[in-house]
Order: sequence, then C-alpha cells, then structure tokens
Amino acid sequence: MAAEDVRRAITRMAHEVLERNRGAEGLMFAGIHSRGVPLARRLASRVREIEGVDVPVAAIDIGLYRDDVAARAQPVVRSTNFPASVDGRTVVLVDDVLFTGRTIRGALDALMDFGRPGRVQLVVLVDRGHRELPVRADYVGKNVPTAREEEVQVHVEEVDGCDEVLLVTRREGR
Repeated sequence: MAAEDVRRAITRMAHEVLERNRGAEGLMFAGIHSRGVPLARRLASRVREIEGVDVPVAAIDIGLYRDDVAARAQPVVRSTNFPASVDGRTVVLVDDVLFTGRTIRGALDALMDFGRPGRVQLVVLVDRGHRELPVRADYVGKNVPTAREEEVQVHVEEVDGCDEVLLVTRREGR
C-alpha cells in the first residue's frame, strides 16, 4: 500500500466507525503502541473533519500484558494514557496489523484494567490472517493473505518518516 492507499483506508474506516455507531457520541479510539497510536490519532482527526466532534484518543502499552513476557529478556514499557474514563464508552482499539490475535488479547487485558467499556471494537490497517486466537477485526483497511514466512511491515509518517505497507519475506534466523 502506498501513502495514498493508507490515507484512503483510514478515511473509509472512519466513515465505517461513524456509520456503525450512528455518530461519534461515546466513542474513544485507543491506539496500541507503537504504530496503532498515530493511526488512532488520524482516525480521530478524520472523525473531527466529518462530524465536527473531537473523539478522545488513548495510547495503550501491552508490554506487560503479552503472553510471552516471561520469555523476553526485559519488556519495553511505554506509557498508557486514557484521557477520559472508558466506563460505558465504545472503545475502538486501533492497531496496524492483525496476525495471531495475541496483541489484541493483551490490549483487551490492559483496557479492562482501566475500566469497563460498554463495548469494544477493533480497527486494523492490515489483516494478514493466521489467527491463533478467536479475534476478528470490525474494520479492516486491507486484507492481505500472507504465508507464515512473510512479514507485513507498516510504516507511518509519525514513526518512520513515510506511510506505506510492505510485504517482505523474512530472512533465515529471524
């Protein structure tokens, strides 16, 4: 996906979120570090352009909620920030790639530590398949069927200096 494709996908998903939720009232976007956070901010910006409503944007760190945290030498811990209560809200989790579902499971655990949302929805820029857990995105920018040895790399302007989605074959040993 080129930068223009990413922009179009975000705009379309913002419209879909608004349509399904009948507007922006009670919404909160919650981006999963690191690339889900800028994507969540962009979705909120599109909602502001479309509806004229500011939707709060949270940042969720799942470093301590991963199911492989014990296997890692030392987890990288980033800040989790909720600008408003999640209680009763429709929280829209935002991530760049949906793969096994394990990141989303960790994000749900982290989210529940901050309150009780009325419901939770999931936006992903890319769904590449290969689920290990029963997780399905409500809104998908692009479905990209992949082989297990392939990797989807999402680059966003705010983190990487450009917007693009690449499909690459992993090298041996990675």
